[in-house]
Amino acid sequence: MKKSTLDIYLLLPIKGFIEKQTSVGLLLIFSAILAMIIANSPLAEQYHAFWKQYIHIGFNDSVISKNLLHWINDGLMSIFFFMVGLELKREIIQGELSTLRGAALPVAAAIGGMLFPALIYYFFTAGTPAVSGWGIPMATDIAFALGLLYLLGDKVPLTLKVFLTALAIVDDLGAVLVIALFYTADISMDNLAMGGFFLLILFTANYVGIRNTIFYAIVGIGGLWMAVMLSGVHATIAAVIAAFAIPSTKRINAPLFLRKVKLLSYQIKNQLKLQRKEEDEEDEFEDEEEDKDKITHMIEKFSSLTIDATPPLQRLEHALHPLVSFVILPLFAFANAGVTLTSESFAFLQSPVTIGVVSGLMLGKFLGVVLFTRLMVFLKISQLPKGVTWKHVYGIGILAGIGFTMSFFITELAFTTEDFRIQAKMGILVASLLAGLTGYFYLWLISKKPKKAPVKVKPRKKTVQKTKPLKTS
Repeated sequence: MKKSTLDIYLLLPIKGFIEKQTSVGLLLIFSAILAMIIANSPLAEQYHAFWKQYIHIGFNDSVISKNLLHWINDGLMSIFFFMVGLELKREIIQGELSTLRGAALPVAAAIGGMLFPALIYYFFTAGTPAVSGWGIPMATDIAFALGLLYLLGDKVPLTLKVFLTALAIVDDLGAVLVIALFYTADISMDNLAMGGFFLLILFTANYVGIRNTIFYAIVGIGGLWMAVMLSGVHATIAAVIAAFAIPSTKRINAPLFLRKVKLLSYQIKNQLKLQRKEEDEEDEFEDEEEDKDKITHMIEKFSSLTIDATPPLQRLEHALHPLVSFVILPLFAFANAGVTLTSESFAFLQSPVTIGVVSGLMLGKFLGVVLFTRLMVFLKISQLPKGVTWKHVYGIGILAGIGFTMSFFITELAFTTEDFRIQAKMGILVASLLAGLTGYFYLWLISKKPKKAPVKVKPRKKTVQKTKPLKTS
């Protein structure tokens, strides 16, 4: 089919950009840079004031009143955490985390990558009010890290990308647990019990075979998420738990799907043959319209069969990916990365918070990931993925220091003092930039194969065989 001008110059390039693995990271970088530019321009006051606008949702005494920045961090980011939960469940069911031996290595690496940064940050801030930010350098930004790794293309093995994905997903789960246990305010048991009731409904619906994603959206958002938000527990926890209630089984299996598709194809072919025969008969127009309706109805059945053959978990994950990657995460970066630099800002670089965050992300992540991976291989509990060398693991340890999204998120929860927030954000930006550039160029350098010098082949000397003279009798 001929492509229109709109397709060629707008829709197809946008589609190609969305489908690229590197696009999310690039868009996040652009959003962060744009936020920094505006926050240090004459528009700085308007930029900060915009995020402080309040939005109220609720009725009677049950009203949630938060500013726009909180709605982005607590509301929209819940969708991001919901997708993290879906990815985690998929990995547990059929991915790298589905077997104990396969899960051991990324789980251990993620634990090491959370423990060491927290300890290093604690070392620099112990005895100060800023010690509550120990969770900031614990998290890895999966979008940034994977985006940079995919920029290397086939220079790194596919198994390394899978290993980093599994590590980052476990890392995100660890961050969620940290938020739930250490960054949760006063808890309302009544609302929490109501959230538990809605969660029971979701798991019961999964058990009895309900596959309608709209049902899970209504009960999950209108029930579970709202109740948990009102309880005082961070709403992102509800999003992750709700993801585990989404069905991961299909309504029809692959063999039955293929049989039904073949039957539909056969019926459409027969209908087309009948349509050709009836072209010259009376009431041609009415018959033609009726035949077209029949064919359209049959084609619609293909769509229904595809839905029935795809688990709701997979459908939701694919549907949410563009929204999360190209709307929610860039908006979050734009709202949180705007740090206004003043004469005091550069003095903040020497503050315990900034040094703790930078050291935790750069040094702590590397030590934690590499040492715990070494330990698992040394104890023969697990082994490196096929094609992955220790040099690759060192590169992953460096890339894991990109904290960006999750680190910004925990910063907002950990501190109420604006100075501490600015110091932490500056540390996150510096560490993420250094970790990203260092990790990328390190992996690029080790992937370059040295050119072999051409081997000179010495020409063989021609040997002339002497023939003995024939004896004559």
